[in-house]
Amino acid sequence: MKPTIAIVDNATQTPAVRWALVSLSLSMLLSSLGTSVANVGLPTLAQVFGATFQDVQWVVIAYLLAITTLIVSVGRLGDLIGRRRLLLGGIGLFTLASALCAWAPTLGMLIGARALQGLGAAIMMALTMAFVGETVAKAKTGSAMGLLGTMSAIGTALGPSLGGLLISGFGWQAMFLVTVPLGLMTLLLAHRYLPADRQKATTGSVRFDAWGTLVLALTLAAYALAMTLGRGHFGLLNIGLLLAAGFGVGLFVLVEMKVASPLIRLAMFRNPVLSASLAMSTLVATVMMATLVVGPFYLAHGLGLKAVVVGIVLAVGPCVAALTGVPAGRIADRFGAQRMTVAGLIAMAVGCLVLSVLPLTVGISGYVAPMVVITLGYAVFQTANNTTVMSDVQPDQRGVVSGMLNLSRNLGLITGASALGAVFALASQAADITLTPPEAVAHGMRVTFAVALGLIIVAQGVVLARRTLKPL
Repeated sequence: MKPTIAIVDNATQTPAVRWALVSLSLSMLLSSLGTSVANVGLPTLAQVFGATFQDVQWVVIAYLLAITTLIVSVGRLGDLIGRRRLLLGGIGLFTLASALCAWAPTLGMLIGARALQGLGAAIMMALTMAFVGETVAKAKTGSAMGLLGTMSAIGTALGPSLGGLLISGFGWQAMFLVTVPLGLMTLLLAHRYLPADRQKATTGSVRFDAWGTLVLALTLAAYALAMTLGRGHFGLLNIGLLLAAGFGVGLFVLVEMKVASPLIRLAMFRNPVLSASLAMSTLVATVMMATLVVGPFYLAHGLGLKAVVVGIVLAVGPCVAALTGVPAGRIADRFGAQRMTVAGLIAMAVGCLVLSVLPLTVGISGYVAPMVVITLGYAVFQTANNTTVMSDVQPDQRGVVSGMLNLSRNLGLITGASALGAVFALASQAADITLTPPEAVAHGMRVTFAVALGLIIVAQGVVLARRTLKPL
């Protein structure tokens, strides 16, 4: 615990502020751990409950779907009723849902408990970033954002290995029970050290936008399901869901134009800084998902590595992100967040360029080196981009803006898994990836990262456009 407190170096910080940052860091760790820890247990769950792989996939999908559909709404709710009380409720709900997951006697109840856990995670993800502005000085926002990014990366990297260890030693229930004591400790620290809510609870003049929340949740659910159902096969159901999502976007705009207290003020998108940051976050997350979708296939079937070696190589990315999150935040504080946003995108472009021309003969080192560059660039970009947005947002909008930043990232991950996964499959001509020649797998990888390079170039264009435009 002590090293975590010392990460954000500020001589003016009191012990209470440092402990508040510890509680926020643990909240981010919990939510990211919940995302990754269950993946490794899917084969075991399929065996225990006698279910198909498509059925047990919902243990992961339910969690991600709850986060994606509700993260903006809970951020706005925190702005209205008080972020501290809602964050405490979110940590408590996550902890209770973790215990329910371990207790679940059927797969259906486990999926329901995971959805509740996802709701708690959505609250923690949205309000943890929003609390930074109330916890640290503006000059140290980058360092705090870097710390949160580090904890998120640690949770993502730790999940698969920790889950596998717990399942083999104590059974599948242990991968959910492990977050219960950690959640209780986080709840106690947050209750003791988080600052009191500055805003008053909502009154009759400022109400929660229930209709807007419902329409947005259904729209995001339709899009997320369109991108995840079918395991890469885009059929009529996926097309129907996409059309429903498009209709939902139009309906949401109409609803927000008519309600007195909208969930999202549409005028916010006239701010080029916010709009550009959200667009870049989506593009960059789409590219990062390519490393998770394409990487395992290239390493296993292109280079012929064993599963244990593939796991070690894939852990390099999260480990690099964990080590560079805090230094990236300090650099953003010192040299300016906008400059570091550009630097991060340039590094990602270089890494994607190398992978797009990488010959199969280079081997594992030729893959790992550009991946390290991409991950370094991503850590710098993510910290700087979040700092740019959250350092200047109005206090009564911190929750909803934080939720929108997290949503843009989630939508990018979902889109990347589907779209870039399809690019890889088409480029490698892989009807059955296990029978595809290594040269074809390598070609698919190169084409996928060439497309990823194009997306990073588009993000660079967004940066240039943001510099030339002025808020309306």
